[in-house]
Amino acid sequence: MKGKVYLVGAGPGDPELLTVKALRLLRTASVVLHDDLVAPEILELTSPTAHVQNVGKRCGRKAIRQEEINFLMVTWAGSGRQVVRLKSGDPLIFGRAGEEIEALRRAGIEYEIVPGVTSALGAAAAAGIPLTHRQASSTLVLATGNRAAGNDGADWSQFAAAQATLVLYMPGQNYGEIARKLLNAGFAAETPCAIISRATTAQQRVHRTTVSQIHRAPQLTSPTLLVVGEVVRFADQELDQNLASVPDLNTEYGPALGQALFSPPESLRRNEEPLA
Repeated sequence: MKGKVYLVGAGPGDPELLTVKALRLLRTASVVLHDDLVAPEILELTSPTAHVQNVGKRCGRKAIRQEEINFLMVTWAGSGRQVVRLKSGDPLIFGRAGEEIEALRRAGIEYEIVPGVTSALGAAAAAGIPLTHRQASSTLVLATGNRAAGNDGADWSQFAAAQATLVLYMPGQNYGEIARKLLNAGFAAETPCAIISRATTAQQRVHRTTVSQIHRAPQLTSPTLLVVGEVVRFADQELDQNLASVPDLNTEYGPALGQALFSPPESLRRNEEPLA
């Protein structure tokens, strides 16, 4: 009897941003294969009997190849296990979910996608930045900085012309190169920018600057996102540099989170299909 693979979004970091379905799957899956960026507080919500394995790739370091991850999913599900492939943010946005779905289809493995709060939305909300605004921007573009930097084939002029909000995932530290591309594309030198580090966690940092000054930005701890556009002017200035109001996740959350806050009602538990 074959198992099933769930491609689950873990959100940007804060355990309370998990969906109820994601939490239920974490508590009942027999195997959890997670990205490196998934917060430890979220991993604490997994079943104590589950096999939990880090299969993440971070900052260019690839401890495991994508083919090996595909093999693990197919092998575990093929042996009848229920597998959660846990990805930071949303599985379908820069999460290689497409490659993993193809592998599962080729192997005839049943799968399901459980969306999560993608990092751009979580970071913008935590920094008080409206990604769209009737007076500033009606277009939102999500892109990856690690492809953009040094890639002259990437044409950002259409984004500048549309006065779009541009969010760069994984911008790296080469902000001088990113600034050059933004200026060449037609973004004004004084276009506001925000670098958001470790969004929605107690370690969140926000640094606001402009396109012309972004090369002077401090090297904040990854993961980071870069938001470019007039909407940054509406950011909550009290959130710059840190989030003093965020509770200590180590003391506020843990296995008790799922038990105390997200235990489904009896009617829902009766209709649930067992995962193991």
